[in-house]
Amino acid sequence: DWQACADHGVLGSMVAGEFGGRDRSLASTLLTLEGLGHGCTDNGLTFAVASQILSTQLVLERFGTDAQQRRWLPGLVDGSLIGAFAMTELESGSDAFSLTATAEERPDGGYRLNGHKAYITFGPVCDLCVVFASTRPGAGAWGVSAFFVPTDLPGVHRGDVRSKMGMRTTPFGDLELADVDLPPESLIGRPGAGASIFSSIIDVERSFIFAPQVGAMQRQLEATIEFARTREQGGHPIARYQAVAHRIAAMKERHEAARLFLYRAALAEARGDRLTMAASLAKIVACDAGIASSMDAAVVNGARGYLPEFEVERQLRDAMGGLVYSGSTDVLRNVVARLLGVG
Repeated sequence: DWQACADHGVLGSMVAGEFGGRDRSLASTLLTLEGLGHGCTDNGLTFAVASQILSTQLVLERFGTDAQQRRWLPGLVDGSLIGAFAMTELESGSDAFSLTATAEERPDGGYRLNGHKAYITFGPVCDLCVVFASTRPGAGAWGVSAFFVPTDLPGVHRGDVRSKMGMRTTPFGDLELADVDLPPESLIGRPGAGASIFSSIIDVERSFIFAPQVGAMQRQLEATIEFARTREQGGHPIARYQAVAHRIAAMKERHEAARLFLYRAALAEARGDRLTMAASLAKIVACDAGIASSMDAAVVNGARGYLPEFEVERQLRDAMGGLVYSGSTDVLRNVVARLLGVG
């Protein structure tokens, strides 16, 4: 569970030792997340772990002041606190910077925050939320600022857990912010730096959020092979039939492709290269591979693949979320096209 991941140091993988972490590289952390996805059958848990590491904690590590880091990182690492990352609003999904949430500067240098954030991982249960809001309405991306918002402040309302198709063990919902008074030290970086902070974090998240799913795809492949070897029809294991064997071979192809694109993004990050292309491709390939291989696993398993009690269909439901979180795959194909000079 969540606390077990904290106790084994997974949540603190990239965090400095002075805050209770293990001070490992991003590349090492993605291998940890991949291994967690392989060994843990709860895809919602592994996604949630990756989400906190690659968003809330990464914002603190990259952009937080020493005081902000000391206040929040130890609790996030030891599992006593949960962090969320709130950019999305009901009308600003793929158009990320068309925010209606506002943060009005007060005479004392603090801010008054108002807005509604939607579809937030950990929204209903988080203790700390990174909130993006406009400090200069009408200025678009240039007017967006970022804030650390404790959810126990007056005016912060955490919505109910929303039901969803897959990854049901990840709490997911809305945040209502009504006249929330923030002290000056809640600001992350400078006023108007929210867009650059978001872009820096989202490229990393897109690159590596699928690390647990790549591990889960390996687990799925191993289970499908085992079933095909032991399930007999017509006097033979179904693995001997070409139709089944070809589906399993395709699952292997997709798993290796997803892993290679994941590692390619890690290499780009280690070199200090711009991540946007590698991140977009890693997410697109891993998402499509996860859905297609989950469908093949369901077909190979026959009736078992359709029944919840065997949890084969769960992998497909979980994989479908990748089409929309961290940027929809359709939008990311537009990003790739734009970087290629077309579209």
